[in-house]
Amino acid sequence: MSNEHTDASQNPEHFTGHVRLGKPKTAAAGIPAVVSSVKHILDEMDAVRGMKALLKLNQKSGFDCPGCAWPDPDDERSAIGEYCENGAKAVAEEATSKKLDAAFFAKNSIADLAGLTDYEIGKKGRVAQPVYLAPGATHYKPISWDDAFGKIAHHLKVLSSPDEAIFYTSGRTSNEAAFLYQLFVREYGTNNLPDCSNMCHESSGVALSDTLGIGKGSVTLDDLYQAEVIIILGQNPGTNHPRMLTALQKAKKNGVKIISVNPLPETGLLNFMNPQTVKGMLHIPTQLTDLFLQVKINGDMALLQAIALLLLQEEAQQPGSVFDNQFINLNTSGYDAYIQHIRQLQLESLSEAAGISIEQIKEAASMLMHKKKIVACWAMGLTQHKNAVDTIKEVVNLLLLKGSVGKPGAGTCPVRGHSNVQGDRTMGIYEKPSETLLKGIRSVYGFEPPQKHGYDTVHAIRAMRDGKAKVFFAMGGNFLSATPDTEVTAQALRNCALTVQVSTKLNRSHLVHGQEAIILPTLGRSDQDLQNGEKQFVTCENSMGVIQMSKGNLRPVSDQLLSEPVIVCKLALATLGSQSKVNWQHYMRHYDYIREDIEKVIPGFNNYNIRVRKPGGFYLPNNARNGKFNTITGKANFNVATIIKQELAADEYMMMTIRSHDQFNTTIYGLDDRYRGIYQERRVILMNAKDMKAAGLQANDVVDLINNFEGQERIVHKFLVVEYSIPEKCTATYFPETNALVPLNSVADKSNTPTSKLVIIKVRKSSEL
Repeated sequence: MSNEHTDASQNPEHFTGHVRLGKPKTAAAGIPAVVSSVKHILDEMDAVRGMKALLKLNQKSGFDCPGCAWPDPDDERSAIGEYCENGAKAVAEEATSKKLDAAFFAKNSIADLAGLTDYEIGKKGRVAQPVYLAPGATHYKPISWDDAFGKIAHHLKVLSSPDEAIFYTSGRTSNEAAFLYQLFVREYGTNNLPDCSNMCHESSGVALSDTLGIGKGSVTLDDLYQAEVIIILGQNPGTNHPRMLTALQKAKKNGVKIISVNPLPETGLLNFMNPQTVKGMLHIPTQLTDLFLQVKINGDMALLQAIALLLLQEEAQQPGSVFDNQFINLNTSGYDAYIQHIRQLQLESLSEAAGISIEQIKEAASMLMHKKKIVACWAMGLTQHKNAVDTIKEVVNLLLLKGSVGKPGAGTCPVRGHSNVQGDRTMGIYEKPSETLLKGIRSVYGFEPPQKHGYDTVHAIRAMRDGKAKVFFAMGGNFLSATPDTEVTAQALRNCALTVQVSTKLNRSHLVHGQEAIILPTLGRSDQDLQNGEKQFVTCENSMGVIQMSKGNLRPVSDQLLSEPVIVCKLALATLGSQSKVNWQHYMRHYDYIREDIEKVIPGFNNYNIRVRKPGGFYLPNNARNGKFNTITGKANFNVATIIKQELAADEYMMMTIRSHDQFNTTIYGLDDRYRGIYQERRVILMNAKDMKAAGLQANDVVDLINNFEGQERIVHKFLVVEYSIPEKCTATYFPETNALVPLNSVADKSNTPTSKLVIIKVRKSSEL
């Protein structure tokens, strides 16, 4: 009874049947963003607590935003507010005064809570004490920390192999916690360390490692300001990385041209009203995009190859005027094969595949033709496709032709989603550990870490589904709502003997559980962390490789919360006991001790405790930024790839999942999508007007969405049709409501990332009215 419900997308009773539509906004931020920020703060806490949090958010002496990973300025930061609307929403959610105590869990059964929407669940408040769900029980009940660790340790010890346990990590986890977590997991004996990167920027990491020798971007914020052209592909910064708009505004002031590539005309890509400027206060926007290219879903590779073809033709007419031949000759490999491939392409067919007119492609090419300082930014609009790795390599191809890597004002900029997802990978959260990491662990700790590759997220779900994994431990996140194929993931979790969630707030993953389940409540970024009476800080790594401190300043809502580093240490002590080669007690005394050992194991962290205490922190080494390429060839590698032509039946469409403006990842802040003009309903499908007419559909029709992949039908019920500016045969729906349509077996080549940005669906008028 307690474990019947899965995701909110499977509960059509949440469907209101009514959506209020307005005109999409023409400019992002401004006074409406300020009003929204204040409202969310005051809904969750009193004004004093709220201001105390906001004044320290993203400050050099404060705490890192629990939202996105966009970097803070290296120089001066705004004293008024170094945060965006969605940052304020994230802090409001985390720093809320609402808390869930024993009385709450006694009153609310699993079944009752599972019947709520994700939005309603998230608004309940912070989990205030450890709770345990016994086999067959209908309610979580309080449990002591010692008993909780004892139960988890017992389950881990009785497994026939450490590989029957899975240890998931969210991007919110600090460097210190992530390092200890992977250390414990490897001493326990497995590399089963899936993380949220597997589902977002894994494709970026694979592509950049192959081509440039580092799985991270190569630029700094200053490079954006010094660029001549910035290309933004498959990204909606106005909602997902709003502080990026300030950087783009500064770049525009310096004369930078911006090309935006996206299937939807996102408000934040077009115009920006900075509320901290006089113009912004007066509702006078800054135009950001100079050229908007509205590609078909997954039309990016065709567009990039079309631009390359035009550049090649001009280079043939005027040798040396377009390509950086000196850079290509000295620093790259595979150029001749790539050029031979591009020469064979036809501009007309590439234009058709991209969904972009030849005139617009020529305009884009002319903007790049004689420019050398080019920055390419992208997000999940590129990474969650079957050919994602090759598409990102196509971005690199374009930069290499122009010599736009390893010089000021140029390079790669994958914009990470969660605040420390990049840092977690740096700390060793990876199912395929490098030999450098394993060697460091051996040297410092004296035990032999496992070398066999572990499960990534997709393989972890399969292992739980098939009974090959029996314990699931999540260090943060909302695994069920973040992953594809919701029904399959739900059943996989139910198959486990034990599921454990280290969490700040209640979410859907607490309600779809194993035979036993435990919630371990932890401190958030904004919470003050005291160990042995001394204030501690943790560190994070942003999208551009800066390591900086994060020190919470708010009194925790409960005295029964433990920090993530302490949770890992206590779990290790309970599980490994005296057999451990690691001094876990030492790490709990002061986090400086953790950083001292990170310095010994992870390259680039020399003098860690000293450098991270300097305001603003420090940059990690980045070979691509310095024009060095640690690849197999020793050079930057061109890549040859063929575009995928998606064949669709007359009644089929491509669907991409997107976020609303009132959410961050799986956290739903509200039911409005202000920038797109969609209010009070999330169960909508955005469609092209011509497609609607051809299918006999009208606005506000109620439809079901069906995916058939490998002979299996997946269906979600009751979605409202919304006419929107989107290319023909393309549709968009909100994540996670349609995650159930994303097949577990539909993944990106080489990175194994779920293809959430391209799902083939049919749209059928609903019979469940």
